[in-house]
Amino acid sequence: MRAPCDELVIRCGSSGAPSVAKSGPWILAATILGSSMAFIDSTIVNVAAPKFQSAFHASIVDVQWVIESYGLFLSALILAGGALGDRLGRRLMFLLGVGIFAVASGCCGLAPNIQVLVIARSVQGIGAALLVPGSLAIISASFDEKSRGPAIGTWSGFTAITTALGPVLGGALIEYGSWRWAFFLNVPLAAAVIAISLRHVPESRSSSAMHLDWPGAVLATASLGGVVTGFLESSQFGWRSSMVIASLFGGLICLVLFLWIESRVSSPMVSFALFRSRSFLGANLLTLLLYSAIGIFFFLFPVTLMQVFGYSATAAGAATLPIIFLMFFLSRWSGGLVGRYGGRAPLIAGTVLVAVGFVLFAVRSSGGTYWTTFFPASLVLGLGFAVTVAPLTTVVMGSVDQDHAGEASGINNAVARLAGVLAIAMLGIVMVKAFSTHLDRNLVSLPLSPEAVQEIRSKEIELAGMELPKELNANARTALQTAVSGAFLSGFRLVLLFCATLSIGSAVLAGALLPKK
Repeated sequence: MRAPCDELVIRCGSSGAPSVAKSGPWILAATILGSSMAFIDSTIVNVAAPKFQSAFHASIVDVQWVIESYGLFLSALILAGGALGDRLGRRLMFLLGVGIFAVASGCCGLAPNIQVLVIARSVQGIGAALLVPGSLAIISASFDEKSRGPAIGTWSGFTAITTALGPVLGGALIEYGSWRWAFFLNVPLAAAVIAISLRHVPESRSSSAMHLDWPGAVLATASLGGVVTGFLESSQFGWRSSMVIASLFGGLICLVLFLWIESRVSSPMVSFALFRSRSFLGANLLTLLLYSAIGIFFFLFPVTLMQVFGYSATAAGAATLPIIFLMFFLSRWSGGLVGRYGGRAPLIAGTVLVAVGFVLFAVRSSGGTYWTTFFPASLVLGLGFAVTVAPLTTVVMGSVDQDHAGEASGINNAVARLAGVLAIAMLGIVMVKAFSTHLDRNLVSLPLSPEAVQEIRSKEIELAGMELPKELNANARTALQTAVSGAFLSGFRLVLLFCATLSIGSAVLAGALLPKK
């Protein structure tokens, strides 16, 4: 899912270099393809995760790092990326981001081990932090007020379609080719974007661009990196590990320094004055909780379908289409709810529906076909998202004055991406602990040798992707596979209930902090 306020970044910009009519379609083509690379890549990687986990015999922590490294740099640097474009040139930063993203994608596809894949994904995140705000700012700067609205609608519609089809296309590439093609796909797309941009996209800058807050950008990255490292590695080394303690402590120190610097610099990445608005504060806290639930769900759901239920990569990618299509077709209708009922009522109703959807996934995630288990839950969850996302964006933008609308949308966008990063790190711990506890309890009753039990326990960090001991006979292998799948489902259901709790917390925040109108 795209973060909220993506389109609003465009709406809040000022037109700096209106394009001639014949260049408009080419500008849209470049920005749509560029944005789609970043949006598609995050969803494809979730579908590809079981494949590269198996190929590299990686643990779930390694898989989390592949997801987290990208989101970490994107969420920490996206505000700085937008500011760089305003100062140095939007097309320049956009092209630089596309180039970095393409080179990193090629390195991901050629990665010989999980460590290289994580490093390449980190570089991808840096490229996306330049690419995503750059693509939005180019539309703002290239179209005048009259043509900007249709341009926004075209960009939004096409990126929604590509985001929806990304998991299916990626699943087909993975199923009939290799997980590596999910990354190689970006290279020709990036080449097309660069060729179009150099020929048709005009350069533009902001005449009022302020100094870039480099200390804030560095401290935000270091703080988030330290906290994420501490939470992820705690699953392998325990909370008493010196590395875990140092990472968490260092991250918190950097967070304190970040808050201190942001309150004193003349051009901060995050203006704390905006949070004096109860509506803005409430909307961002709601975003943090809701998108935390969304982030961990879309990380675990494809893995569950492929490793527990035996879905193909294509089928796992297609399983979320009802959610995305409901959001796409109902977003215009739900956006009008704020005008009729205010922001609070739709956000309460929407987040409660989301909670119900998560509970349905938890209680129906066994037995039966997709149409009797996951499809009804997908409809409820998709309806909840549809009722929530558009009004949430409207509330964010309506809680500040027009002069700060661009900054407000950027902060809310960063909060949404940050939420997913933190959720995968923190709720991933819940998943690993629940899996290990459930499996250890069942191993006692299985006809396994002590050596086999020890080997299995040493691989529990791999979750359902673990390779079973080779010396097991057919009956013991079947029983053990059933126990592993049951342990994974137990952890998945527990995480879903946490997601439902986060969604209910969002509803409570909406009721407490948002005005009726």
